[in-house]
Order: sequence, then structure tokens, then C-alpha cells
Amino acid sequence: MMRLSLRFVIPLMLALGAIAYGVVPLVDDLTLKWFVRDLDMRSKLVTAAAQEPLVELLTAKERDIVRLQRVQAFFGRLLQDERLYALGFCDTTGRLLYKTPALPGEIACRKANAEVEDTGHVLKLPGGPLHVVARPVTLEDQRLGEVLVVHDMSFIERRSADTKEYIVYLFAALGAVVALITVVIAEISFRGWMAGIKALIRGQSLALSLQPKARELRPIARDLEALVHDLDAERRMRDEAQISWRPEALRSILREDLKGDEILIVSNREPYIHVRRDRGIDVRRPASGLVTALEPVMRACSGTWIAHGSGNADREMVDAQDHVMVPPDKPAYRIRRVWLSKEEEAGYYYGFANEGLWPLCHIAHTRPVFRAPDWEHYREINRRFARAVESESRTADPIVLVQDYHLALAPRMIRERLPRATIIAFWHIPWPNPEAFGVCPWRREILEGLLGSSILGFHTQFHCNNFFDTVDRYLEARVDRETFTISYGGEPTEVHRYPISIEWPPAPLAAQPPVAECRARIRREHGLADDVRLGVGVDRLDYTKGILERFAAIERLLELEPQWIGRFAFLQIAAPSRSSIEEYQNLDARVRAAAQHINERFGTPTCQPVVLRIEHHDAAQVYTCYRAADFGFVSSLHDGMNLVAKEFVAARDDERGALILSQFTGAARELPEALIVNPYDTEECAAALGQALAMPPDEQRSRMRSMRRLVQEFNVYRWAGRMLLDAARVRQRRRLASGSKRTAQVVDLRRA
Repeated sequence: MMRLSLRFVIPLMLALGAIAYGVVPLVDDLTLKWFVRDLDMRSKLVTAAAQEPLVELLTAKERDIVRLQRVQAFFGRLLQDERLYALGFCDTTGRLLYKTPALPGEIACRKANAEVEDTGHVLKLPGGPLHVVARPVTLEDQRLGEVLVVHDMSFIERRSADTKEYIVYLFAALGAVVALITVVIAEISFRGWMAGIKALIRGQSLALSLQPKARELRPIARDLEALVHDLDAERRMRDEAQISWRPEALRSILREDLKGDEILIVSNREPYIHVRRDRGIDVRRPASGLVTALEPVMRACSGTWIAHGSGNADREMVDAQDHVMVPPDKPAYRIRRVWLSKEEEAGYYYGFANEGLWPLCHIAHTRPVFRAPDWEHYREINRRFARAVESESRTADPIVLVQDYHLALAPRMIRERLPRATIIAFWHIPWPNPEAFGVCPWRREILEGLLGSSILGFHTQFHCNNFFDTVDRYLEARVDRETFTISYGGEPTEVHRYPISIEWPPAPLAAQPPVAECRARIRREHGLADDVRLGVGVDRLDYTKGILERFAAIERLLELEPQWIGRFAFLQIAAPSRSSIEEYQNLDARVRAAAQHINERFGTPTCQPVVLRIEHHDAAQVYTCYRAADFGFVSSLHDGMNLVAKEFVAARDDERGALILSQFTGAARELPEALIVNPYDTEECAAALGQALAMPPDEQRSRMRSMRRLVQEFNVYRWAGRMLLDAARVRQRRRLASGSKRTAQVVDLRRA
């Protein structure tokens, strides 16, 4: 074993000795150059300091002997610097007029009219080297002569000797430590080699018996060790990804990467609404994908959520500063409510946002409506939210997460009030192509508002690309697609893809009964037999969700496969939404009529094909429906992500059930194991319904298991964590840039 160790130690010591032998002259030469450069600078400073008084002495009208005495006295005062060895003065003809006693005779004046020296030279004398430089003395551009500045360089030799000694000691100590570590590791490795190889092979279930002394098997053992090491590393990374993206991960990012920086969320919709009922005040969670995604993040980060107070009892529950702590059962963060009048809500929310931007971006064949009074309300409410952010911020540089199309102008307005804030704007709905977006009369103002963000996020890369194209078309901005940045009027905006998701595990799942109990309960509540196959759809009552197209597919299925009549029902949960808008009122009537038509045509005394529930359901009720269903159907005509698809997958811890998913959702890009359909193609959707009803349990399990892994790994904490990590990177870069600017300003002041 000792001989084996010496094979490593001896070459190592020889290599370190050779390196030390080669490094010492290099370090010596480099040290000399550094000191010569420093002495050049010192000589310039000495000359600059002596320039004015020396000129006065040289031009004074007095006797030569007096002038000589005064110059000598002045030189004597300068020589109080211990490294300054001697001084002299030469006139324009090259004669040495004045000098200090220590000036060596080997140093002479330069020839008349010689060029000005920028650097000095080293004069080697028996007593030691000297650094000599000649600097001109001028009066109003007239050259009076040169000052000879001589520095003693003996201290350099002393430091050079010390440096050589330190280098030798350093390499000797380094060699000893490395040699010791090498011997110890080699000894341990040799003793554990046999057991280690056998353990590796047993871990891989290989019926082999390796002998470490067999030279030809050693490469195999090394390959096995490397392979297992790689597999272990990969498994650890996968496990960390599954475990770390939890609320604790966000808190860790806030603590370590963002140093506890303040976080504010700004959205139109609030996560908790207080509603007055006959029995008192209830707290309700709104049916919103935005709330579903962001509420768990806010619970983890403990910040402030600024939102429109829309509940009829909201004002009764806030304090004097319009704050209320939530969740009610376990307060973790606070809501700051912003109040809107009925007229403002009609113009800003129902008008410009939902009759204008919503249909414009979803391209769902509903004509967008733009009215100038709505735009004025929209702009004023965005300004009101920006003022709320300013008043709620406790620091000058908070992290502000601005959510969705209701607040497109807010990023720029916040930037004007808090220039150092890091603003992350996330657009939860699709971004259309430039031609479609060009319909908006205020397209420039909306783009300028969003480009007030530090980071702008979309669900998919397709929507990012559409935004790049739109800015390129309508603004004079620098669009850099390689670095994903847009520079417009100041700080650049990074545009990134952040696919939104849900929390894992979902909080409503914790209190859910077993799947069998959920199935029995839901069928009992809706008057269905236990053996009836059940599908489920959960949506807001919105024309972009494809509810009518979904019903058309159900009707077509029952036409093509009549064996399902009386044996299949579809539970459609539709939360009322924007009921004051005429288009939504018409949709409500059409959905009810379509459900009634199908039930009249295919219904039986014991089973109605469509069970329509247009009412609000809380999260626990929705998850019970997910678990009770045989399949879920998401048929959005256009959607940014659609979290219902991910909620359905997360609810199925039994790894059963099928998911039918529209190709026009962002979720379709992440869940290819679903049955992907074109919701406009009734025949294709009907066929997918039949496939979901007849799908074998093994296929259900295989598809669901794969989708659940993705939703688990890419959960909402990872979505938020990626944005916060990008925010930390942006803030760090900004701090470094500010530091560089301050340094540059100091340098400029010194030069001035």
C-alpha cells in the first residue's frame, strides 16, 4: 500500500517543486513591474505637488545664493518621504542647477529638447537600485527645466525576497497536505474496494463476483461506480425537485436570495370575499384560476395582496387602513382593499377589461367593444391601484407582482412612483397576434404600460413570441429575442414563459373522503344510479370555455352510441360570471337551453344526460366532483393555461379517470397524455368521449400517473419560485450596476 501511495506522492511533489521553481521568477518580475508602475505614479504626484512652489522659487527676483538656499530647503522638505531618495533640477540647456546631497553622480541631466518621459527607468548601483524619472517644470506653457525624482528601491528587494520565501513555504505546505490526503484516501479506498464493488453490483442486481486484484476487471468496477454515482445524483435531483418546491422553498428564496425583501401582489380579484347572508357574513373563495394559483404563494410569503373589494360585506371587515387578515381560520397575510364605485366598476371591469381586452385576446369569435369612457375608467382605476402600491410599500424597492389584463397600465404607473421597485407582471390570458391586437385603439398605451415591468410573464412561449411581434410592430423599441428582453424608455423588460400551476398537494384534497365514497355521494346527490358513468366539467360561465361545444359533443356521442343512454351523465358546474354583460346573459340562456334540449331528447326517468349546476361551489365540493367522475372534460376555445385540467389530475390520487383536453389550452402543451381534441370538431370530441368511457383501467393508470408526476413537479411554488429567482437575479444585477455607477462618479469627481 505504501508503494502504491508513493506512486502518487513522489510525482506530485516533483510537479509542485517544478511549478514553484517556475513561478518564483515570474512573481519576482511581476512584482518589480507593479512597483515600478507605482513609483512612476508617485513621481508624477511629487512633481505635481512641487510644481507651483518650485516655479515661484525659480522665477523669484533675488540673488542666486538665496535662491539656491531656498530651493535646497524646499527639496529637503520633500525628502521627508522615506522612499524619496534624492531630487535635482536641470535647466533647459541640460545643466544641473540644484540637487540634494544624496543625488548620485551617475545621474545626469538629459539633453536639451529631449522628449518628455512618461515612465522612469531603474538605475542599478552598488548600493542598490534606484528609480529615476525626469518630469518637466513649466510656466504658462514655457518650459523652465526638469525635476529629477529619485526613489530608493531597496524596499522592493526586501519584499521580493519575502515573497519568494512565502511561495516556497506555500508550495511545501500544499504538497504536504495533498500528499497526506492522497495517502489517507488511497488507504481507505484500498481497504473498502472489495466490499464497495460487491455492494455496487448487488445494488444493480448483477450475479457477478468481482476480484479487485484482477487487473482486467478494475475498469469495469470503475464504470459501475460512475454509473451508480450518476444514477444516485439524478435520483437526488428528482427527489429534491419533488420535495423542495413547497412553501418552505419560497420562504428560503425570500430569505436567502431576496434577503427578506417585501412582496406585494396586485390583482383585480381578491382571494377572499366577505358576503352578507341571512345568517350573517360568509367568507367565499371566488372561482378564479388566478386565485387558485396565487393564494398558496401568498400564504407562503406573508406579504400584502392589493385587490378590489367586491363583496357586499367587505367594508365591514376591514380596519381603518382598509386591511383585513386572511385566511380567516389561520391568518398568514393581509388584503388591502381598493374601492370602486358602481360606475367605475362598470367602465373599468365590465367595460374595457371584459368587453374589450378579454374577447380581443381570446379570439373566441366574440366582437370586442371599445368605448372611450370605459378607457378613462380603466386608466383611472389602474392609477388608483398604483397609488395603493405606493402607500402599502414599506421600502423603496419592493417586489410587486401585477396580475392580469385588468391592470395593464399599472406597471408603468408603479415604476413612476417607485423607480427602484422590481415589477413582475403576469398576463394570465393568451396574447394574440399583432393583427388581432391592433384592433385596440389604445394598443400603444397598453404596451407601454406593460413594458414598465422588470419581468413580464406569459403561460407559453407562443404567447411570448406574439408579444415580441406586437411590440416590434407598434413601438419603436429594441427587441432582443436571443436574450428575451425589450428595451423601451429606460430599464429593459425581460419576457419569459412561466407555465402556471396549482399547489401540491392541493389543500382541498386533505379533507376528501375515499374515491368510492365520493362516487356514491355525488351520484346520490344528483339522483343517479351507482353504475352510471359520470363525466365532469368545471368552469366559469364564459363563452371562451366551450361549454356549448361540449354539450354538442355529448349529444353527438348519444346519437352515435345509444348504448350509453341511461348509463352516462355529465355534471357541468358553471360558476356565474359577469352577468351584467349582455353576451354573458345570452350565454347563460343558451347553455340552459342546450342542456334542456339534450335531456328532453335522451333523458330517462332515472338518468338525465346533462346535470347542469349554474352556481358557486367551494373548492372542497369541486374536488369531490373530480374524484367521483370517470373523466373530466376541458373544452376551452382559447385559454392561457386552464388550471381545471391540473386540478382534476391532482384530485385523482387513485390514478384512475381520463382527461379530455382542448388543444387550445396552455395545459395541452404540458399534459400530452390527456385525450387532446379540437373543441370545434364535434365528431372528434364525441369520439374522445367514447374513448374515455371505454378506457381500460391500466391505460387510465398509465396516463394519470404520468400527468400527476408533471403536476407534482411543476407546481405553483415552482412557478412562483422561478419568477422570484429571476427577480433576485434582476435585483442583483441592478445593485452591481448601481455600484459601478457610484464608483465611476467618485472617479470623475477625483479627476475634477
